[in-house]
Amino acid sequence: MTTISREFQIFAKPVGPICNLNCSYCYYLDKQNLYPDTGHFLMTDDILEKYIVKQIQASPESMINFSWHGGEPFLAGIDFFKKVRRLQSVHIPAGKTIVNGIQTNGTLINDEWCRFLSEEGFIIGISIDGPAELHNIYRRTKDDSTTCEKVIRGFQLLKKHAIVPEILCVVNDENVKHPLIIYNFFKQLGARYITFIPLVEPEPGSSSGASRKSVPAEEFGLFLTAIFNEWVEKDIGEIKIQIFEEAARTAFNQEHTLCIFRLNCGGVPVVEHTGDFYSCDHYVEKDHFLGNIRDHSLSYFLESDQQRRFGMIKSVTLPKYCIACEVREMCNGECPKNRFILTPEGEAGLNYLCKGYKYFFNHCRPFVEAIAAAWKNQDI
Repeated sequence: MTTISREFQIFAKPVGPICNLNCSYCYYLDKQNLYPDTGHFLMTDDILEKYIVKQIQASPESMINFSWHGGEPFLAGIDFFKKVRRLQSVHIPAGKTIVNGIQTNGTLINDEWCRFLSEEGFIIGISIDGPAELHNIYRRTKDDSTTCEKVIRGFQLLKKHAIVPEILCVVNDENVKHPLIIYNFFKQLGARYITFIPLVEPEPGSSSGASRKSVPAEEFGLFLTAIFNEWVEKDIGEIKIQIFEEAARTAFNQEHTLCIFRLNCGGVPVVEHTGDFYSCDHYVEKDHFLGNIRDHSLSYFLESDQQRRFGMIKSVTLPKYCIACEVREMCNGECPKNRFILTPEGEAGLNYLCKGYKYFFNHCRPFVEAIAAAWKNQDI
């Protein structure tokens, strides 16, 4: 079996793109068009077991991580995830540990789910875009009802069962205007882990190249900076914010854990409910289809020439403007899907969010450099 030469995290989609919500910025709902003849979007027992076995076989570390995504993975039902745990316990070798993570919209959480998730040690990510007046702008049900009340109830139920979920906040054209309102709201909820995800939707013909809902690049930089200043003053050691953690990794010459900031990508592929394997969550499309897990090992896909080319494109297409940038190691051009504007010199391939990232990373550089100096002097 081919040895996998890098870290990887597979997004497994037990119900494919199916979701009980209709968030207007969701990029995954239309992936059901890839399966026009599929009447039932649920991973079969056969595919599930094959995937679990192959994930275990492909994972060289003592801790094996499974990441369940959607759509909305809770729609697979609690019995599906009980089956997941049974199969994992059957196939796990001695001396290894399995950790499961689920990313959810939070609306289907109840006490039964919480008891199961707590007993089995699941790590939960829950999507919240801020207080109700901000969250409900784009995160709606299929009949256009609001969702915040159900999501917060789900969050509180998780906490009642001693599960502290990570909050994933999509930063868009509206909530970007209220950084401290959002941050303080999350603090009031008792958040310990927060990830901010910038919304970027390409739209040809737009003056900025992006849709109206997309977060303006400069405002995203200001948003991160405002929260960073508050966090530095009050919350270091208490709250972990992913982008701040990623910036700090450069102080220790550590590789980024977040794929968008790595020099190259390709380590976060997707297994769809059918077993189909795709290069990346943002590239679930025919051109980036690698095959089906019924036919090959995960190492076959991850080490394939096609996947390696996909990953290397990130660095080989980096514009000269980025190569010369003083904060390049913090960003590395970010996600290729967002590289659709021109550099000041007119070169193609600049990231839409460049101005925002450049502003924020330059703002936090003195903090990161102080950490680096202290580390070198063995003070921390």
